Amino acid sequence: MIGIIKEVLYSDAGSEFNNWVLLVFRILLAFELFRVHGLKKFRVENGEREHVPNPLHLPDKLNGLMATLADTVAPFLVMIGIGTRLVVLPIIGVTAIGYFVVHRHDNAEVRDVPYMYTLCFLFLLCIGAGTLSADHYIYSILTQ
Repeated sequence: MIGIIKEVLYSDAGSEFNNWVLLVFRILLAFELFRVHGLKKFRVENGEREHVPNPLHLPDKLNGLMATLADTVAPFLVMIGIGTRLVVLPIIGVTAIGYFVVHRHDNAEVRDVPYMYTLCFLFLLCIGAGTLSADHYIYSILTQ
């Protein structure tokens, strides 16, 4: 079990410069997701909250909860680098569904946003958070 946890947490971009770039990338990407999509979940316009599409026909509360967590809580965890490889999974799920299901018939300009978010968070899933993250510090504690 500890071995699996270590595999999930360990990440090194190869050099100090690369790890700093990965930190900046993580923070800017996650902040933008929260700023643009997360804050919409709390905003009320014309007396109504944002309508969250439900293409998978999940129960409305579950669908809203998943979208809200993926756009609000998960980005903060990504910025800090806590459980990054696991935390990006709901974000990828929501953005990929946005790309492949919700916007599949829209033009390229509309589809571009969920596509880019999906690719960027897939990159973080593969590469991890790097050495400048809570994941790295947790990993170093577990390997002592």
